[in-house]
Amino acid sequence: MNAKDRVHKALNHEEADRIPSFEDEINNLSICHYYGEKFLLEGMQRILKITAYLVPFKNRIFKKAASSKDTLKRRFQRKANIWRRAGLDLMTMSLSMFPRKYYKWGYVDEFGRVFRCVKNPYDRMDMFYYDGGFLKDFEDYESFDQPDIDDETREVNFRVTKEITKESNGELYVIAGFGALLEMTWEAFGLENFSRLMTRHKQVKKIFDDRGKFALELTKRSVEWGTELLWIWDDYAYKSGPFMSPKNFERYVFPWLRRICDYAHKNDVKILLHSCGDIMSIFEDLIDCGIDAFNPIEPTTANPDYDIFKLKEKYGDKITLIGNVNPQDLADKNPDFIAESTKKLIKECGPGGGFILASGHSIFPRIRLENFLAMRETAVKYGNYPIKIPD
Repeated sequence: MNAKDRVHKALNHEEADRIPSFEDEINNLSICHYYGEKFLLEGMQRILKITAYLVPFKNRIFKKAASSKDTLKRRFQRKANIWRRAGLDLMTMSLSMFPRKYYKWGYVDEFGRVFRCVKNPYDRMDMFYYDGGFLKDFEDYESFDQPDIDDETREVNFRVTKEITKESNGELYVIAGFGALLEMTWEAFGLENFSRLMTRHKQVKKIFDDRGKFALELTKRSVEWGTELLWIWDDYAYKSGPFMSPKNFERYVFPWLRRICDYAHKNDVKILLHSCGDIMSIFEDLIDCGIDAFNPIEPTTANPDYDIFKLKEKYGDKITLIGNVNPQDLADKNPDFIAESTKKLIKECGPGGGFILASGHSIFPRIRLENFLAMRETAVKYGNYPIKIPD
C-alpha cells in the first residue's frame, strides 16, 4: 500500500497495512545529517548578512527564487528525502506565510509577522523564530498590503507537492497547507496590541473577515488544482487554554472555518487542523465545524482531560488524531522510555484506524537522535495491522 492510500485509510477510520506516520517539521541537525541531508536553513543567517547591501534588490532576487519551480523542488526534495528515509508517510508544504520583505536579520511575512534568523543555542543551527508583530494598530493594518491570492508562488508550491509525491514511488504523500485565521491575525500585531484591538469589534471583525476570505479562496484554488487533503496551521491556545473565549471564536473564527470545511467536503477534500495548546473547551465546536483530523494533541498542556487516550475513547469514531509522542520526553528520556510510550499510542489509538503517529508537536533541536530513532523503530516493529502488542 502506498503512503497516500495509507493516510486516507486512517482518515476514513479504516485499518491500512500499518499506521501511517507524520512530522510537521524536523528542525534538528543531527537527525537531518543522519539521513544524509542538510537542514533547509543551514547557512541562512550568513546569506542574509552578506546580501544586506543588495537591498532593495534582495527582495526581488529572493522572490524570483521562491517562485521558481526548479528551485523550490530542489529545496523541498531535500526535506522529502529525510521524511522518506525516516519512514514517514505524510509531509506538508505551505501555500501562504510567504516573506514580504527581507532584512539582514530576517523577514516580515505577507500577514505582517516578524521572523528573526538566529542560531539555536543548543546546536547553533540557523532558525527563524517569530519575533512579534509588524503592525501596531488598525491604521497600520489598513496601510499594509494584503496577501495576494494570485501570487504565482502558491500554485508553484502546490505543483511541487504533486511532483514530489509522484516521484517518491508511493513512499511519501506531500500535501499543501496554509496559515489561516487566528494565528495569522494575532501574530501580525503581537499579543499585547491584539488584545487592545479586541475591544474594537468592527475593526477586529474586518481583519478576521479578510483572513477568512483569503483562507476560503485558497481552499477553492487548492481544490481547483487537484488537492484531496488540506492542512491548516492555526494555533488556538496556550498550554493553559484558548487565546479567546468560545464566544469570540464563534464570532470571528468558526463561521469561516465552517465555510472552509463545507466547501472542502463538498469536493471530497478532508481538512486537517494543526493547533498547539489546550483546545479542549472548543474541541467539540471544531468537530462541529467539520475538522476531520487534529494535530498535535499537545501532551504538555495543563489540562489532564486534554489527553489523546481520553479523546480517542470519546471522539475516536468522529475524528482522526495525529500525535503525540511527548517532544520533551524525546529530548530528556531514554530510548526504552520512548519505545514504551510509542507502543502505548499504537496499542490504544491504532486499532480501527483514525490515528496517525507523530510527535506531540515537532522535532526540535534538543530532541535526541537515538530517541527519534527509537520512536521510528517502534512504529515499524509494532505498527502493522492488525495491532498485536502483548500486555
